[in-house]
Amino acid sequence: MAFLQYKNVKVVGISAAVPELVINNLTQETNFSDDYDPEDFVKTTGVIERPVTDTLCTSDLCYEAAEKLIAEIGWNKEDIEALVFVSQTPDYVLPATSCILQDRLGLSKECYATDCSLGCSGWVYGLSQVMGLLCTGEIKKALLCVGDAKGRVYGPKDPLFGAAGTVTAVEYKEGEKGCQFYFGTDGSGYDAIITPDGGSRNPVTLDSFKEEDIEGKSYNHLMTRMKGMDVFSFGITMAPKSVKKLAEHFGFDYLDYDYFVFHQANMKMNNMIVKKLKLPEEKAPSCMAHFGNTSSASIPLTIVTQLHNQVNGHKKFICCGFGVGLSWGAVAFDTQDLIVPEVLRIKEL
Repeated sequence: MAFLQYKNVKVVGISAAVPELVINNLTQETNFSDDYDPEDFVKTTGVIERPVTDTLCTSDLCYEAAEKLIAEIGWNKEDIEALVFVSQTPDYVLPATSCILQDRLGLSKECYATDCSLGCSGWVYGLSQVMGLLCTGEIKKALLCVGDAKGRVYGPKDPLFGAAGTVTAVEYKEGEKGCQFYFGTDGSGYDAIITPDGGSRNPVTLDSFKEEDIEGKSYNHLMTRMKGMDVFSFGITMAPKSVKKLAEHFGFDYLDYDYFVFHQANMKMNNMIVKKLKLPEEKAPSCMAHFGNTSSASIPLTIVTQLHNQVNGHKKFICCGFGVGLSWGAVAFDTQDLIVPEVLRIKEL
């Protein structure tokens, strides 16, 4: 089983940036069928409004969040020796967007930079990559840049998804408890959430732009589509199992933790996860109402927007991401006076 533990590492700060443009789901035009009911959609998913963009890339949002966080922490950019970028919406097919961010942020040319293509579980996977780089002490400071500018994938008329970029600052510190992880993958469900065309399996052709109706919604083959019921069943099963397996393997009572931050898939799904784990509602914050499903950014975005004023002193977090792949991951970690600037709202280019 994929259990990992990294010691002598510490999460010191988390920041987030979203587009300034916000669309209200009760008034917007959608690409759903004529029988779409906006009030019923909001009631079911919990998504009232969400930030969208026509011009901002994920890297633009991560850049702004990184600059803010670096300044708040007081790091010297020359001391940042690693940058991991997790997204399904990179700037280009190649080069890696992490390389572009290294230069744009003015980091050292001796900086380790790499991209990771993951969705809803991406922040947890990315955190494990960064922790693995730092735990020996050879690298002392790193940035984890995670997010998606979903307007470029789903289109701004999809009422579920929002755009966001987040940055998590991690450093090596001797004697720190570190982080504990549990991961899993079920690739047999790879097509439960998929963008059919654009990769080497199905290159882009003129037919890629032809639209088709799937469950009352219009898609072309360059847009991500989802088997909703399959994903729903997967999420409400694997998320609580992941938390319980993590706690059992590492020998702690998960109910002792202060906050449980889950991927913000939809309100109904997350409410069922919280109920299965018998968690007090105040321990499981949600940002879905005003930001939507922001894929890999949803966990850190929730911490920034919902816990900004509640992270002073010692706090204990359990976070769990689950989705595209199908993949899932859970992590337990402690923080001490976590630095969390208020969310930035970025104008269109």
